[in-house]
Amino acid sequence: MIWNLAPKARAFRLVGHNDVITGVQFSPCGNMVATSSKDRTVRLWKPSIKGDSTVFKAHTGPVRSVSFSHDGQNLVTASDDKSVKVWSVHRQCFVYCLSQHNNWVRCARFSPDGRLIASCGDDRTVRLWDTSTKHCINTFSDYGGSATFVDFNSSGTCIASSGSDSSLKIWDLRTNKLIQHYQVHSSGINSFSFHPSNNYLISGSSDSTVKILDLLEGRLIYTLHGHKGAVMTVAFSRAGELFASGGADSQVLMWRTNFDRRCYLEVLQQHSRRSTPDPPPHVTDIHPRIPHLHQPRPSDIQISQPVTDTLSTDPRVIELGVHRTTVRNGRSHLSHQTTKTSTNGHHSSSPPLPHRGSYRVDGWRGEGGVCASPSSPTMASGSGAEEEEERGHTYPLEVLSGHKQYTSSLDSTLQTIVQQLDILTQTVSVLDERLSLTEDKLKECLQNQTRILKDVQSTDGSPVNFP
Repeated sequence: MIWNLAPKARAFRLVGHNDVITGVQFSPCGNMVATSSKDRTVRLWKPSIKGDSTVFKAHTGPVRSVSFSHDGQNLVTASDDKSVKVWSVHRQCFVYCLSQHNNWVRCARFSPDGRLIASCGDDRTVRLWDTSTKHCINTFSDYGGSATFVDFNSSGTCIASSGSDSSLKIWDLRTNKLIQHYQVHSSGINSFSFHPSNNYLISGSSDSTVKILDLLEGRLIYTLHGHKGAVMTVAFSRAGELFASGGADSQVLMWRTNFDRRCYLEVLQQHSRRSTPDPPPHVTDIHPRIPHLHQPRPSDIQISQPVTDTLSTDPRVIELGVHRTTVRNGRSHLSHQTTKTSTNGHHSSSPPLPHRGSYRVDGWRGEGGVCASPSSPTMASGSGAEEEEERGHTYPLEVLSGHKQYTSSLDSTLQTIVQQLDILTQTVSVLDERLSLTEDKLKECLQNQTRILKDVQSTDGSPVNFP
């Protein structure tokens, strides 16, 4: 399903695979969608009303994952046939195979610069491959169970990998060392995603929760409860302002990333202006840089009672006949395919929400940081809340801690504390900027002093002792 978040826009249902779909990803430019399936094929779709697709007979076993390279020129697939394969998107053909895993391969991803491929699987290893030599250049193998998911951060300096033993590990590729180890879930981790700033990471687990990790501070900051079954996949949007989660309960939940209020590009620019003997710090470097285990300290976010979709019936569906192109042994074959479109609303006066397991969720800023309602319509604006009250389906949103209800006095106290913390944060930010300006002025003075001394030396010819 391809959902359009614009008001009153249609959603496309693309039908073609003959078995469970295991992976879906948009191309970097957004004009193609790649899918993998247990039917041993990979398909390239055009996300339009026609729904044309090209089929790759990819592996001899179920295909577990598919991913585009960052330039959109290649695909990498991982399969139960113990191999990782690379495909050309433009020529629509097989390029090469990587085959040193000795069990099912669960996931494979390109590095941002395309020079490396990371893969992981049921042989309890994470392998790094050089795309130019096609050789395995490194192997990480200290997992207690299957390695389920792997990915690079946006700078390509680190990789993270998760396991069925509920662990999540981050490795520095420049030193080949484990720098962070999280054990925050109570069951296996199925998927995770780096925030574009590399300062946060979200993970989805079979324990039905989504965790938000602060990588700079090295701790768990939020636990999100919304799914009623295993969370199979999570992903940030390209800009990082939203993230989505999909679960075994047939729901797709969309969350607003309001725990990251400050633009880290501005922080990086401030740091780059400092004059210090060391290189300027980079937010893409994960710290601390020594192996350590982070135990869970969750801040639970829950809904007081489950809310079902009571606003709409099944969306109106239009059947459209389309054709797909099949690539098999160098020949093209045409066959019939069905595409359905439905209507989906977003922030409209009467939003017809998808009934079959697709939900939208917006977040609010609360005392604890982020607060989200995973299965009710948007309630952030006053109009939305009034519409909910008219329909009689408004439910209170609570932050629970130890199953005790916050009193109004405690709530007021917490608000005061949060306000004071915000003031302190702003004060520290101002002091940091003033320190940067002072360092810049000091550097300028030192440069002027050096220039003056050189001029004096060149004038009288006498040696000058530099401080």
